[in-house]
Amino acid sequence: MKLHEIYAARVAEGTLTADPAQEAALAPLEEVRQALTAAPPKKRGLFSRKAPAPEGPMGCYLWGGVGRGKSMLMDLFHEAAPVPSRRVHFHAFMQEVHDGMHAARKRGVEDALTPVADAIIEGTRVLCFDEMQITDITDAMIVGRLFEKLFAAGVRVVTTSNRVPDDLYKDGLNRALFLPFIALLKERMIVHELVAARDYRQDRLGDEQVYFLGGGDLDEIWRRLTDGRSEGLTLKVKGRELRLDDFQSGVARASFDRLCGRSLGAGDYLALAQSVRVLLLTDVPRLGRAQNNEAKRFVTLIDALYEAKVRLIVSAAAEPEALYEAGEGRFEFDRTASRLREMQAADWARDRAA
Repeated sequence: MKLHEIYAARVAEGTLTADPAQEAALAPLEEVRQALTAAPPKKRGLFSRKAPAPEGPMGCYLWGGVGRGKSMLMDLFHEAAPVPSRRVHFHAFMQEVHDGMHAARKRGVEDALTPVADAIIEGTRVLCFDEMQITDITDAMIVGRLFEKLFAAGVRVVTTSNRVPDDLYKDGLNRALFLPFIALLKERMIVHELVAARDYRQDRLGDEQVYFLGGGDLDEIWRRLTDGRSEGLTLKVKGRELRLDDFQSGVARASFDRLCGRSLGAGDYLALAQSVRVLLLTDVPRLGRAQNNEAKRFVTLIDALYEAKVRLIVSAAAEPEALYEAGEGRFEFDRTASRLREMQAADWARDRAA
């Protein structure tokens, strides 16, 4: 079955709602899928200068607003791929690349990227990346060479992003060095904007309550937003690791203790806010003078989520204004309580374009 046939079957059975913009995005994805059925390029011969270039598009860059169905379409492609396919969050993938390069350098390998790329190429014909975004200069300096190696070996890439390619690594340090990668994406991949009007993730929440008192159970909301799946996410910031076991397609779930009961800082929370679109924060307790540090971290966390327009769903022991009634920084906490109130609005983060 072709992708539009699979999509139509799921609409017919009621698991999907027909959307013209999603249906239009199936055409470039199917073009990539058909290219995967072609024979992979032959390896460079003894007397040839380079291997022949693979035929057809080397992938699809699917971008658009949050909740429009990009990840769902990529998953549909991944499930229907006729060759070995790997689906991974882009941030997690780049962390694997950095780990592999670090191991290669310890072995004395001069070009540490080559063995990492070779290992990826060995067992994969197509990579499906969710949420491509470049915010780190080390990623920016690596990704261009990596994609060149992947494309040259016939590995195709399907990726989702909230940004048009020209806005990747926008205002980043030494961005001029990154521009050839943008040109490579636009030259070798089909760039398609998903212009669906509906935010299906918001639809799943609707005008539903998003702040629960008494440690409300968020399991049902989690299942609704992720279909009960989780691939996990590990964020690395300044040599530290922040592991979220519950993460799927931009939706994360973590306890207050996990995020604010440990020695995390602004960098950790900024990395989290850049990597998630919806956060389910559970078990926020009442805080007092003995929890000044936890309260400060909570303030920093909410600030990062607020500025990044992350959709926040909370279970807490008290109303926002009563979470921290006495202690150092109590005055500053008023702003946090106000932001928690604002973030409960049904249209909060509806226009996020990060």
